[in-house]
Parts: sequence; structure tokens; C-alpha cells
Amino acid sequence: MEATLHRDCYLEESWFAKEREHIFFAEWTCVARESDIPQSGDYKAINLTGESILLVRGEDDKLRAFFNVCRHRGCQLVDSLAPEQKSGRFKTNIRCPYHSWVYKLDGALHHAPHMEVDKEKYHLYEMALDCWGGFVFVRVKSSDSTLADQLGDIPERFSRYPLVELVCGKRIKYSIAANWKVILENFNECYHCAGVHPELCKVVPDFRKSGGANLDWSDGIPHKKGANTFTFSGTTNREPFPGLNKAEQERHFGELIYPNVMLSMSMDHGAVNILRPTGPEHTEIDCRFLFHPDAVEQPDFDPADAVDFWDLVNRQDWTICENVQRGMHARPFEYGFYAPMEDWSLDIRKYVSSRIDVDAG
Repeated sequence: MEATLHRDCYLEESWFAKEREHIFFAEWTCVARESDIPQSGDYKAINLTGESILLVRGEDDKLRAFFNVCRHRGCQLVDSLAPEQKSGRFKTNIRCPYHSWVYKLDGALHHAPHMEVDKEKYHLYEMALDCWGGFVFVRVKSSDSTLADQLGDIPERFSRYPLVELVCGKRIKYSIAANWKVILENFNECYHCAGVHPELCKVVPDFRKSGGANLDWSDGIPHKKGANTFTFSGTTNREPFPGLNKAEQERHFGELIYPNVMLSMSMDHGAVNILRPTGPEHTEIDCRFLFHPDAVEQPDFDPADAVDFWDLVNRQDWTICENVQRGMHARPFEYGFYAPMEDWSLDIRKYVSSRIDVDAG
């Protein structure tokens, strides 16, 4: 069996600091849905592993990402500690609360009171932003790598799902006392499913067989006979998304989009977990349940059949991940091991090792 990363990679603040620099600031990282900032002047302040980011929809309808800091004295433009100010709308401009420097919605300096300054030199610090499938990604550090480069063939594999059009029917925020890699490793295998997810295994009986070792994830996950979605019954009154092929209408397709999106698509809904690590042993998760707008507009629309099912499965996962996190503190524990049916979990080790020198400690 192959060894996991050393336990320090899951526990130590110094290692998490490396991940911030070489993964979450260097990669395209998902921070929101486009629908979170729908109109001109709308903004959203987001904490990405300690860096406060300001998403703003401009007068030109373009979405931009700025570091949440005034160029004058470094005051935050939006107080990241005030919950009521983490999202809202700028009337016409962005005004610094300290000395009232005013910026246009595109980040250009508009006015500095009682001063004559070269406005071209004091544009807000901007970072790269791009979107796919209605998801907003930012890259804190400069790079020539595009979002398309990072996503690879993922857009093609999900091309028939109307991801951009889907609307959020329910949102749940989770706070998990576990390292983000523990959560991704758990998502990437179903060796644990038989013991942790009895309700899920009733919908997908194959999860009980050989620890899920015989499943071809690229072909989708088959349901029990008569089922075609992830609910307690395996059925729903919602129609399949238009344009899906036969396999997508009958099976479940999931994707881990590094570094922080767990995408799970059924024929009628999507369950998306966006991870926001806040430290080596804590992760916030923004869970969105996405539905077709035609389904949401139906008078009998009720997302509970999918939401309640996923919420139970999620909480079962978070509980076992927290158990793993606590267990790794045991004095003799140094490494875990991947069983043969956990081969996909090796991707996390390979992903991290390709960006940080693991052997350097």
C-alpha cells in the first residue's frame, strides 16, 4: 500500500502557510457563483485563506476581483469582520471609510480629497478572475496559466449540464474541524461508504461491493433499479436537465475540481461543496444545491428530497473527517496508507507534491 502525506501536512501551521502560497494563491481557486454578484455595483467580500478579496460587478457588467485594501493607507474598503458588510451594493463608487478616497467600480481612482494625485498610479490592486459553469475563480498571484489550462477536460465532460443556468435552491454552510485534504481524500473514495453512509448505499448498492473498487467513475455511478437521482427514494418529480445523454439521465457524475470544489451532478440537481480552508485543522464549506430555473418556477417545487439526503450524507462525511483529524494527533501516527480501492485519493498526494516539495518538510 502507498503511504499518505506525512501527518505534519495535515496538522502544522507552517505547512498550511506553504499551501496558501503555492496552492490557494497560485492556483485558480473557486470563491463564488456569478449569481452572488448579479447587478452593477453589487459586491461580495471573501476571505480566501486569510486574504480578503472584494468581488465587484462594474457598470460595464464585468465582474472583477480586487484586494480589499485602499491604496492610500491600507484600510479595508469593506470591513471583513462585519457580517452585514460582507455583501451589498455600492451606489456609484467604492469609498474608503478612512479618508474617503473614492474609486470607480472598475478600480480606477476617482477622487482623493484635498489632494492632487496621478490617478493612473493608484488603481485598486486587481487580481485575475475568470468564470466557468457559473462559478467564479480568482488567482491571487500573477501567472500565465489560464483557468482553461487548469480545468483541462472537465468542461467537456460536463458540457451537457446547464451549469451556468442553474439556480441555487438551497444553501448550507458547514464548519468542519478537519484539514481540507482530509475532506478531499474522503470525497475521492468510497471505501468508507458501506460503514459511513447506509442511506447512500441503499440508493447505490454497488458502493457496498468491494469497497467500490469495481466502479468506473468516469462512466457515472449506477443507482439501484428504478432510481435515477440522489434522494432517499432515488426518485423525484423533477425532470432531467435538458440535453443530457442517456447515461447522465440515469447515473450520478462527480468531479473533484482542484483545489477546492467537490461537484456532484444528478440528472435533476447539482450538489456543490466549495471549500475555504481557514487553518490546518479547520475548513469552512459553502454547499450549494443547484436546480434548473424551470423546476424552481414550478408551484410545487420543493428541494427537500435532495437537500435533506445530501445534508445527511455531508454530515456523515464531516463527522468521520473530524474523527480522522483528531486521530492523526496520536503520538505514534506518522503516515496513513491508501488501500487499492483508494487509488484516486493518491491524486491529492500527487497534486500537493507537484506544487510543494514534500520531502523538504
